[in-house]
Amino acid sequence: MGWFGLIGQGDVVLRILIGHASAEQVRSAAARAVKTIAGGTASTESDWNPKLRRKLQDFARGIPTDFSEVKLELGRTTPFRKRVIEATRKIRYGRTLAYGELAAKAGSPGAARAIGTAMATNLFPIIVPCHRVIASGGAIGGFSAPHGIELKKRLLDMEAEAR
Repeated sequence: MGWFGLIGQGDVVLRILIGHASAEQVRSAAARAVKTIAGGTASTESDWNPKLRRKLQDFARGIPTDFSEVKLELGRTTPFRKRVIEATRKIRYGRTLAYGELAAKAGSPGAARAIGTAMATNLFPIIVPCHRVIASGGAIGGFSAPHGIELKKRLLDMEAEAR
């Protein structure tokens, strides 16, 4: 699944980076991300949240993991996007929903395209499991992390095997 990076402050996650080919690539992506969040303040590399790191490592090993208690900094976002994030976080490990189904669960039936946009700009992959959102008819749909749909397929396959 590649290298993961966590950006956070206190007990709140500001950004999750996944699927990078090397530690250096994830460090570079984290440096770019920090410029857009938290006022661009400098960051230091550390084991900021060991409990979350261990949970993500368990997830990467194929162990069903619950991230529901993880606090996210959503910043300025629309009520629609908040509902989408909440509904996406409820998709259980090993399950999927079509974009249209997620739109209905988020209270906006018919907003499948808007769901696609929300998933493409998800700042918290795995914790907000956008990889579990697929196109109608079971098609894989897109995935904005490095390695794109190849990584999405690996995540879905891993979860299906663990069920």
